[in-house]
Amino acid sequence: MPKLDITTIIRPGLLALALLSPLPVFAHAILVKSQPAKDETLTESPKQIDLWFNDAVRSEYKALAVIDSTGKRVDNHDVEQSLTNGANIHATVPTLAPGVYTVRYRVVSEDTHIVTGKFEFTIKP
Repeated sequence: MPKLDITTIIRPGLLALALLSPLPVFAHAILVKSQPAKDETLTESPKQIDLWFNDAVRSEYKALAVIDSTGKRVDNHDVEQSLTNGANIHATVPTLAPGVYTVRYRVVSEDTHIVTGKFEFTIKP
């Protein structure tokens, strides 16, 4: 009868355990909601722009800008992250005139990937 080596029994078991063990999976943050919404038409100026992501974003290096149709930045340069919801960032805006506005954002996901995007909304008189 051949001699059994303990490693020939343990190695396959360790391999199976490693393959079947759950591993943490990190995903990039995705914009899931905004106020105003993408392509929304408003009848009055919003007081602030809110963005919500599917997961918390890092507090450093966040950016949110509102640009008018002439390319001028019109927000108050005061982007903040919610203290109670790490997936929400916001910035205030002065009273905006009727027109088309572009919201540009940049955040860092918990997995350290940079996420950028933009969308438009319109204010009608």
